[in-house]
Amino acid sequence: MPVSPNKQAKSKSFSLKRYIDRCIKQVNNALNKHLPKASVKPKTLHESMRYSMFAGGKRLRPILCMAAAEACGGRASISLILGSAVECIHTYSLIHDDLPGMDDDDLRRGMPTNHVVYGEGIAVLAGDALLTLAFELANQAKPTKRYKQNDFVGELAKTAGHAQLIAGQVADLEGEGKPVSRTQLRYIHERKTSALLSCSVRLGGMSANATPRQLQALTDFGYHVGLAFQVIDDILDVTQSSEQLGKTAGKDAAVQKATYPSIVGLAKSRKIAADLTAKAYAALKPFRGQAGALGALADYLLKRDH
Repeated sequence: MPVSPNKQAKSKSFSLKRYIDRCIKQVNNALNKHLPKASVKPKTLHESMRYSMFAGGKRLRPILCMAAAEACGGRASISLILGSAVECIHTYSLIHDDLPGMDDDDLRRGMPTNHVVYGEGIAVLAGDALLTLAFELANQAKPTKRYKQNDFVGELAKTAGHAQLIAGQVADLEGEGKPVSRTQLRYIHERKTSALLSCSVRLGGMSANATPRQLQALTDFGYHVGLAFQVIDDILDVTQSSEQLGKTAGKDAAVQKATYPSIVGLAKSRKIAADLTAKAYAALKPFRGQAGALGALADYLLKRDH
């Protein structure tokens, strides 16, 4: 079995905590720069956008974007604007997912959800504004020899569109209270979660002029990490408290939503997550030890407790 990139990172005294803390600071600074100030009209809209954006997210997707750029030989800073674009799409999706007509939740990241604070109409518009801002940012990213702005914008559009992110949400809504097979559940997870994580690492690689082989490796890594991430999310929903999660625990079961634990049980769900993470490790083999941060992040996501 190949040595995992995480073990390689540890052998070089790599500190994931310091890496994450440094990246979060850079990402938050970039987002603060790119989002409209709350004092700019329309103030309520911009307050609402910033409320959800700065509510304490893990910044996982932009961090993965930055780590992918480094794996391809670039600087993390070159991918910041694309990581910011992905985070805008992620935050928009959370605002909309929490709406009464969707998952109808009143807690996110330990704080009242956007529509609880600003009302349903402003929450919808704040999500819309963040979604469109993402494309504005992607269009400002610096092109490389292989990838231009239209490649960045197209990557985001495909991921956020009708066949991926939105398709996953539709299937998730339509599956509530109905028997859902493991195949159908994977379809939901591939689109609702895995697609955006895969997009994050792909954009990071593209910002560093990734070769076709590197881009395919990042695609495979993001796909498997994304699926593992959602399986762990399903597990935490039934094993952790609302205080630990920062969102309403047990919500999936309450609305009879299909999850891996509900279909295959907790033990098998944990094995599935571990197997997916192992496949993510294997996908990084072409980087020959230069993707230590990505491997460490995959391990962290597998073992997280919130």
